[in-house]
Amino acid sequence: MTELLVDPEIRSWVFLPIVLITFFVGIVRHYMSQITALEKKCDVKDVSQSHMISRGRILASNGLYLTKEAFEMRRHYFNNQNNGCFKVLSEKPRVQNPMMTDPGAVSDMLKVNLTNALPMLIIGGWINFMFSGFIATRVPFPLTLRFKPMLQRGIELMSLDPAWVSSASWYFLNVFGLSSIYRLVLGEDPYHEMNQFQPTAQPPEIKAEWEALEIYQHKWQLADAHKRLMD
Repeated sequence: MTELLVDPEIRSWVFLPIVLITFFVGIVRHYMSQITALEKKCDVKDVSQSHMISRGRILASNGLYLTKEAFEMRRHYFNNQNNGCFKVLSEKPRVQNPMMTDPGAVSDMLKVNLTNALPMLIIGGWINFMFSGFIATRVPFPLTLRFKPMLQRGIELMSLDPAWVSSASWYFLNVFGLSSIYRLVLGEDPYHEMNQFQPTAQPPEIKAEWEALEIYQHKWQLADAHKRLMD
């Protein structure tokens, strides 16, 4: 592979501008989503049901730290055949997907998708036009030739080391790699709006949690903790 010496000016006029443009466009997109999104009306029953399932999962995961009596009391609360929480929830009528019953949910989801995808496509096209053919950076480890289509979009040179990253590929790496920085700056996931369209738990999921608790073999892990501590 041909070794290259990259002009240091590329760092100032290609590498950093792409990072800053992508970052600030993501910030603007986040606040645009907040402005255009309608406040979602939460159903208390749906929230209670989701929390109940989460509590059942936590009990199945951490029940070994409870005494036998404490665990059985909680398992009876969830799995009682007469009026256990999972028994009551599984007998409720199946809730349809809100996307099928509420036309407003479809328009809200379309609005969120446009707010997220449209700026990315526009800025991506502009960056591809302005910085076409530039090499932006290089990954600090060797890569195989299979990575060339992903990391060298817009540069068709078979003799170029796959570790080099083109400007277009550097933009897309920033689009999908800055989510942790957004959470650090904004204090939340800028793409959390998509989660509001997920349907609530359905009877099959509730039944799975019921079965997980039903077959759970409890063994108190802290029974001989004092002996292990002394050892």
